[in-house]
Amino acid sequence: MEVTKQGKAASHACKTIADWLTPLNYGPQHSDLSNRRQEGTGQWLLDSEQFHTWLETDKQTLFCPGIPGAGKTIIAGVVIDHLTTRFSNDSTIGVAYIHCDFRRQDEQNAKDLLACLLKQLTQVRSSLPYSIKSLYDKHKVKQTRPSLQEISHALQSVTALYSKVFIIIDALDECQADDGYHRSKFLAEVFSLQANSGAKLFATSRFIHDITEKFEKKESLLLKIHASDTDVLKYLDDRISHSDLEILKDCREEIKTGIIQVVGGMYVSTFPYCTYQLIFD
Repeated sequence: MEVTKQGKAASHACKTIADWLTPLNYGPQHSDLSNRRQEGTGQWLLDSEQFHTWLETDKQTLFCPGIPGAGKTIIAGVVIDHLTTRFSNDSTIGVAYIHCDFRRQDEQNAKDLLACLLKQLTQVRSSLPYSIKSLYDKHKVKQTRPSLQEISHALQSVTALYSKVFIIIDALDECQADDGYHRSKFLAEVFSLQANSGAKLFATSRFIHDITEKFEKKESLLLKIHASDTDVLKYLDDRISHSDLEILKDCREEIKTGIIQVVGGMYVSTFPYCTYQLIFD
């Protein structure tokens, strides 16, 4: 009984400190994304030469830009799920991710984004890393908050506890604007972490010049995101199969052929409209 109480107390303390690091939590957003994603989507990326090279090479970066609507967040989710499933039984490998969202720009400053990565890598440890407990105790007394430099140092310390660390950053273009300051600062810290720890970085973004330029200077692997015909067809088949409109099922092949011709590398987020146009125009 005493051991159980101690375990619960330790777990509670760990959660308290993790929440103290930052309120940012992309878990619910990622779970919702995974639940809505069509099974098998994004396999083309997992099968690509660039992805396999990224998996096998330390300090490697895979940058995946794409046009709006191309499915960048879907692909980032595919990568996150693939890594967490593949390494679920290996506690020496860490996976941390961020889904930037323009609706949360006020929260997504450089310090909190780094703290979010730190939070994820800390929470899955069997015990709270000393560096995190020490940082919390230092600020608890004065009721102060850690600086960006302290968060960065702690992140370096916790990353060193793993044999490998994968960092996935989705929608960098939707990171806090401020003339790009927070985004640039955040990327600089992540690149520094990568240089010191060998972490692997996967990132998606729209084609934004200053973002693309930073990854080009790092000689990153490049793989453009697009909606493959296979992914679109899987999505359409699922939507048509679950529709109550018999006309959609009767015209299944015509609908699929027509939409494939017009989506132009974008996922069919406008599926009902496209279908209506094809049937009734």
